[in-house]
Amino acid sequence: MVGRIIETEADIAEGMAWLAARDPRFGVAHDLTGPLPLRRKPEGFAELLGAIVSQQVSVASARAIWGRVESAGLITPTAIRAASDDDLRACGLSRPKLRYARALAEAGIDFDALRHLPDAEVITRLTAVPGIGAWTAEIYAMFSLGRADVFAHADLALQEGARALLGLESRPNERAMRVLAAEWTPWRAVAARLLWAYYRVAKQREGIR
Repeated sequence: MVGRIIETEADIAEGMAWLAARDPRFGVAHDLTGPLPLRRKPEGFAELLGAIVSQQVSVASARAIWGRVESAGLITPTAIRAASDDDLRACGLSRPKLRYARALAEAGIDFDALRHLPDAEVITRLTAVPGIGAWTAEIYAMFSLGRADVFAHADLALQEGARALLGLESRPNERAMRVLAAEWTPWRAVAARLLWAYYRVAKQREGIR
């Protein structure tokens, strides 16, 4: 069963109000960050490829690399299949990401079908593709599919944002983050938006592309 879908700023505001009522620290953080971005993105191959590009690099680097990928027109399975390794490396793709891009192009994902699957099944299907880990699948589910109760537990900016907001002595690891985020269901994706925004305020840098 597919749960709540985030479509509009009103959905974000509803989730934010629920979180602030549950934990006033979210309300304090929201006063600092201002309105949270909707962050809805298109569905499909290009968005998933963009998430792969963003893996384990800074936001600035991810934007620069993705800009070169787009400029080269390498945003469809057909274009990736036709491109040489040199073409992909020229855009800034590392050797592993080059392999992941080709694996994605050959995976034949039914993107329309993903829209109708429960969150857990979306993650399972996407992570079956080489190079797509939980983080990439969760980002796609949150931003392209609009899933309201998905959270990227291994995201370092979210972990650091949670540490700062909750006054923790150290940054929570993925396992600890899962325990913390469970308290924010059914609006974990809104909690993620708040923590990314709070990270930006606290660290003066972006945590997500």
